[in-house]
Amino acid sequence: MADVTKEQVLEKLKGVRGPDMDGNIVDMGLVSDVFISDSKVYFSITVPAERARELDPLRAAAERVVKEIPGVKGAMVALTADRKATPSSAPVQRPASAPSHAGHSHAGHTHAAAPGQRPAGPAKAGIPGVGAIIAVASGKGGVGKSTTSVNLALALKANGLRVGILDADIYGPSMPRLLKISGRPQQIEGRMIRPMENYGLKVMSMGFLVDEEVAMIWRGPMIQSALLQMLREVAWGDLDVLVVDMPPGTGDAQLTMAQQVPLAGAVIVSTPQDLALIDARKGLAMFRKVEVPVFGIVENMSYFIAPDTGARYDIFGHGGARKEAERIGVPFLGEVPLTIGIRETSDAGTPVVVSEPDSEITRAYREIARKVWDQISAQKADTSRAMPSIVFE
Repeated sequence: MADVTKEQVLEKLKGVRGPDMDGNIVDMGLVSDVFISDSKVYFSITVPAERARELDPLRAAAERVVKEIPGVKGAMVALTADRKATPSSAPVQRPASAPSHAGHSHAGHTHAAAPGQRPAGPAKAGIPGVGAIIAVASGKGGVGKSTTSVNLALALKANGLRVGILDADIYGPSMPRLLKISGRPQQIEGRMIRPMENYGLKVMSMGFLVDEEVAMIWRGPMIQSALLQMLREVAWGDLDVLVVDMPPGTGDAQLTMAQQVPLAGAVIVSTPQDLALIDARKGLAMFRKVEVPVFGIVENMSYFIAPDTGARYDIFGHGGARKEAERIGVPFLGEVPLTIGIRETSDAGTPVVVSEPDSEITRAYREIARKVWDQISAQKADTSRAMPSIVFE
């Protein structure tokens, strides 16, 4: 059987009428780039943000007609919205501490602002059952962010929490390899899929949906669509924390997460040298601009421990991230050394926190995890005090 082509998909989608039954979604320019991998079709449909819920039947119709194409094994279709700012639209405000509540979300609820405080914008839709979502980010690649994300998630679990991890790096997903997971997620009721699992972590990654050799060439709307589906159409269950391994930099994926997901906060990963710190500042500036709290900075590859002698070498310098944290007024979460063991365990899919639970490096990750969780707990306590009590007389 011949492979399914984009042209076939677009031709079939011409049979789906537009939002107001006027024209079709292809000729109206509402369909994003179509991506096909392993006979599965991925695309998004752009609609006005305020009509997203109303127009879900349009999305369902597009998904249905694509699945009718011979050779198509499945379709992932999402609604996206390019919200344009207008002079009359006020910027979305967010409280200084932005907590997530365990077991439920407050989407759609608003609370009065405190005196002197600017009113908050519309609540961002959370994920049912997920208590807090934290982003692990870096200003540039090559600083060990994904390794840090995995070991931070495992350290949070080792500290007694229920934890999941989302690989938000669409172009270079690494969780399947780092956590030694293969295969495809199973679809369960409705559009929901069951996350993969290893070492007690629930895991979702584009690497489970697309073959490793496939080059991902997606534009902004497709990235936004894929990320939000991996967040909200995955049966995460009850989690205390969902760790999001962000792609490096400050592009579409990062903005989608910061603007549309109720992040409890962000952890910035950097190495000690000046060049990495310059890029880390960009990540810090982005989160501050969209009013996401920064939990602090982790100095990765802080120093090198020689495997033969155990001697320590500051090959990248040392202490730069700590000084940067002090300079900009965010917590310094800790330093993680560079060792042959971290590289070997990462390559083998047996992260150091599970393969060497009593090591000095694991203790460092668990201490970082404790500091992050302390800040999340403080957020929740602040919110509980801020909520008005209701008295029946």
